Amino acid sequence: MPDFECRLKKYRQMKEMTQEQLAIQVGVRRETIMRLEKAQYNPSLKLAIDISRAVDAPIEEIFIFKE
Repeated sequence: MPDFECRLKKYRQMKEMTQEQLAIQVGVRRETIMRLEKAQYNPSLKLAIDISRAVDAPIEEIFIFKE
């Protein structure tokens, strides 16, 4: 399985958003955002797109899969 790196925290903080605010905006629980930021959860394509739009950054800069 490829390694997964998530840079969501960096982009979320650049937008001055809390985990709770981002979670509400994309329709998930705060715990989901927390797990994503720790690279403990792989998002669905829809969630990745919603997050990308919310933090105004390309998906491939937020979620990185290394082989």
